[in-house]
Amino acid sequence: MSVLTFDSNNFEAEVLKSEKPVLVDFWAAWCGPCRMVGPVVEQLAQDYAGRIKVGKLNVDENRELAGRYRVMSIPTLAIFKNGQEVQRSVGFRGKQHLVSFIEENI
Repeated sequence: MSVLTFDSNNFEAEVLKSEKPVLVDFWAAWCGPCRMVGPVVEQLAQDYAGRIKVGKLNVDENRELAGRYRVMSIPTLAIFKNGQEVQRSVGFRGKQHLVSFIEENI
């Protein structure tokens, strides 16, 4: 499974109304740590295919959503379940940290 792209047009349907937990990567193209975590997020999407949804939301293109979820620093990875954010991780983290982060929250 590949990484989905979330935006203001599909966030409600893909994230808030999802039957599966969703990992949202709040990022921006100019952000070095975001580019570093990108391949890790892609690997997690493959590793957790069928168990969770994984997607990226560009904060520059979706400022209203980033503001609604009080994303102050990027990258921010947030897990949503049943329409609610249940946990977040801010800043670059390696794969093992993110695997633990996901496992604790799904």
